[in-house]
Amino acid sequence: MRTKTGIVTSAKMQKTVAVTVHRYVMHPTYGKRFRRSKKFLADTNGFDLGEGDQVVITECRPLSKNKCFQVTKIMKHAPRLEDMKTEEIEQKNMKRDHRDVLADKKKSKEDSKEDSKATA
Repeated sequence: MRTKTGIVTSAKMQKTVAVTVHRYVMHPTYGKRFRRSKKFLADTNGFDLGEGDQVVITECRPLSKNKCFQVTKIMKHAPRLEDMKTEEIEQKNMKRDHRDVLADKKKSKEDSKEDSKATA
């Protein structure tokens, strides 16, 4: 069975992803190496995949007219937009909380100074 390593370029279909596989070929005349790429449709096999994920696909029986591969392993997950948004929101909240703490300290210092002036 053939296996290929590629990057998920489209995950908009149900239970199917488009995986782009790059390979290097020598030019017959010039001898220079250049990159060729091809897209393969692959069954997700129950994995949660998104664009940019690096996966290993393995050949299997034809599942549809164009789909003859299935994802067998996820090599590397790409960062998800939802994850990035939640991390950014958490960082902003932490900064806001830090500013609130500093403002409270400043107010308490001012209040203590006013109290000391009032008692004196």
